[in-house]
Amino acid sequence: MSKLVIVESPAKAKTIKKYLGSGYEVVASMGHIRDLNPNRLSVDIKKKFTPKYEIIKGKEELADELIKLAKKSEYVYLATDPDREGEAISWHLAYLLGLDLNDTNRVTFNEITKTGVSTGMSSPRKIDIDLVNAQQARRILDRLVGYKLSPFLSKKIRKGLSAGRVQSVAVRIVVDREEKIRAFKPEEYWSIDAKFIPKGERKAFSAAFYGDSKEKIKISTKEQADKILDEIKDAQPFVSKVRHGTRKRQPAPPFITSTLQQEASRKLGFQSKRTMKVAQELYEGIDIQGMGAVGLITYMRTDSLRLSEDALKAAEDYIKNKWGNNYLPSDGPRHFKSRSNAQDGHEAIRPTTVTLEPESIKASLSSDQYKLYKLIWERFIACQMAECIQKTTQADIDVNGYIFKASGYVVDFDGYTVLYVESTDNNDEEKESELPELKKDMQLKVKEMTPNQHFTQPPARYTEASLIKAMEEYGIGRPSTYAATISTITSREYVKRQNKTLYPTELGEVTTKLMEERFPKIVNVKFTAQMEQNLDTVEDGECGWVDLLTTFYDDFDKTLKQAKEDMKDVKIELEEDKTDLICDKCGKPMVVKFGKYGKFIACSGFPDCRNIVKLINTLKDIDCPKCGGSIVVRKTKKGRLFYGCSNYPNCNFVSWYEPTNEKCPQCGEILFRKKGKKPALFCNAEGCGYSAEDTLEETEIIQTIVSQTVETEENE
Repeated sequence: MSKLVIVESPAKAKTIKKYLGSGYEVVASMGHIRDLNPNRLSVDIKKKFTPKYEIIKGKEELADELIKLAKKSEYVYLATDPDREGEAISWHLAYLLGLDLNDTNRVTFNEITKTGVSTGMSSPRKIDIDLVNAQQARRILDRLVGYKLSPFLSKKIRKGLSAGRVQSVAVRIVVDREEKIRAFKPEEYWSIDAKFIPKGERKAFSAAFYGDSKEKIKISTKEQADKILDEIKDAQPFVSKVRHGTRKRQPAPPFITSTLQQEASRKLGFQSKRTMKVAQELYEGIDIQGMGAVGLITYMRTDSLRLSEDALKAAEDYIKNKWGNNYLPSDGPRHFKSRSNAQDGHEAIRPTTVTLEPESIKASLSSDQYKLYKLIWERFIACQMAECIQKTTQADIDVNGYIFKASGYVVDFDGYTVLYVESTDNNDEEKESELPELKKDMQLKVKEMTPNQHFTQPPARYTEASLIKAMEEYGIGRPSTYAATISTITSREYVKRQNKTLYPTELGEVTTKLMEERFPKIVNVKFTAQMEQNLDTVEDGECGWVDLLTTFYDDFDKTLKQAKEDMKDVKIELEEDKTDLICDKCGKPMVVKFGKYGKFIACSGFPDCRNIVKLINTLKDIDCPKCGGSIVVRKTKKGRLFYGCSNYPNCNFVSWYEPTNEKCPQCGEILFRKKGKKPALFCNAEGCGYSAEDTLEETEIIQTIVSQTVETEENE
C-alpha cells in the first residue's frame, strides 16, 4: 500500500510526485470537488445559513475514483493550495473521503521544490477550521448578495444582470472616476520652455520658466506669456545659482499578487487574468530540459513582503558572484515591511532557485512563461542589490529678473538598475537630462524660447493596473480575487476596455446609480472594506461565521424588501444603441438589444414588429485565403471555436485554427495561429511543416451585422 497525496492540478501532481518517489501516489482533485449548486441559492437561511454542498456536475467519476484510491491507501495527505480556498478544498475532500478532521493530514507547500515539498510533508497539521469557516462565510455572503440582488436588477433593468459584493464596488469605483472626468472643467495655463547654450559650447540644455527671484509665477494667458517674452527678448541670461547633490534610489520590494499584476500590465501588456494563469503554471511546475518538472516560483497569491533567510542568502551569493560586493547593500540583506492588513501566510513572490536564470531555461518555457518568470526573477534579485546613486544638478538661470530652472542627473553608481527598474505611470526622472558643467555667473546664449499653451487635465481613467492598485488601497477584495473581479465586470459589460483603459458602460452607470439609491452599503467602499476585515476576524477565530452572516443579512433583507416594494411598478429603460439598418418588415429603425446569449439587432417597433437580425464575430483585417471574404468566428454545439468564410456556402474555407495575413517564408501559403502554452504560427500546406513562435498580439474581433434573421438560420 502507498500513501495518497491529493493536490489540485495535474501539473502540480506531476512535480510533487517527482520529489516524493515510489512510496506515494499523487493525484489531482481538479480544483473544488464539492460546491453550492449554481442553479439554486443552496443556503438554508432559517437554519443558521447552512450551506447545501454537492459534488460538482461532471466530477462524479473523479469523486468515485478518489474514494477508491483513499480506501486502498495506507494514509491520505491533503496537499491543496496553501490559502483559504485550498483549505476549504481539503475540508471538502475530508468529508468526501470520510477522513477524521482531527487527523494531522493537511500539508502545504509554499514552493514546489525538493526543499519545499520535504518541509511541507515533514510538518503535517490538522485542517484549520477557522480558515475553512472564513472561506464558507465569504462564499455564502457572496451567494446571498448575488442570488438575492441579481433577480432584482434583472427585473428592473435588463435580463441576465448580476450583482456581487466585490464586483459592484469595483464598478462603482470606475463609474465615480468617470463622473469626476465629466465634471472636470479645464483651466488654461502657459509654460515658457527655453534652451540655453553655455558660451563657447555647442550643446544646448533645457530649462523651464519658474517666476522671478521672489516667487513662482503662474502664467494663465497668452497675453501674459507674450509680455514676459517681450521683457526678456534682448536680455543676457546667466547662471544665478547652482546646487549639486546626491540622490539615492532604492529598489522596489519583491512582488506580491497585486504588484505583480500591475507590473505585468505595464511592462508586458498582460491582463490580470493572463498574469495569474501563467504564474500558476510557474508555481505548479514546468518540465525543464535535463531537470524534469520544477516549480519555478513561490506561491503567487500573497500580500506579504516577507522573504526567507535561505532566499536572502541565495540572492546575496548570486549578486556577489555576478557583480561583486559593491552591488550588495552596505547594511546587509533588505527586509521589507508588509501592509498592516497583510495576511502574511506566505512569502513574497520570488524564484525558488536563484541560479535558474531566465535565459538558461528559456527553451523550456512558453513565451508568456519566460516573460513573467524573467520579471519575477529580476525584481527579486534587484530588491537585494545596492541602491542607485545619482549626482544631481539644479540651476537657476536669470533672464532680466525672471528665473528659469534646469535640473538633471548623472548616474554615479548604477546599483540595482543594472538589472531592473520598476515602471510607473508617471516617471518624472525621464524628463530630466544630463546638464553641462554649469558655474555661478556663467554667461549663456538663448537658442530657443517657446511659449506653450496647456490645459489642466481631468483624472485619468483606470487601467487594470491602477484599478487593482485602488482596490488594494481601499481594502476591497483579496489578492486572489482581483483578476476574477475585473474579468467579471468586463465580461458582463458593466465596464469596457479600450486598449488598456477601463470606462463604464451605460449599463454599468445605470446599475451603479440604482445600487447607490437602494443598496448604498453594498456599493460603499468603506463598508465593503470593513466586511473584508470582519471576514479576517473569522479566519483568526475571533468571530463566528454565522454571527457575521446574521448581522449582515438582517439589514440586507430589510433593504431588499423595501426596494422591491418601492419599485414594484418601476422599470428602468436603457438607451438603445441605434444602427443604420431599417426594418425590412415595417420600415422602423433597428436597434441593438441584449438577450440571454448576448447582443442582437431588433426592430424598435417591438412588440408590434418582432423582426430580429443577428450579430456575428469577425476577425478584423483578416481575409479568407480562398476568396478574400471576411473570416467569421463560430462555435460548434459543444462550444468549440472554429473559423469559416463569410461567403459560405459559395466558399467552403473552414479551420479549427485562426488564420492570419502572414505568409509562410518557405512556401508562400498563409500561416495559422496555434494557441496554448507555446503559441506558434504554422503553415498548414501539405509537406511544408514551417512553424515559428508567435509573438503577435491577439487579433481583434469585431461584431458584424448579418442580414438574415435568426428565425431563418434556426430553420436551416
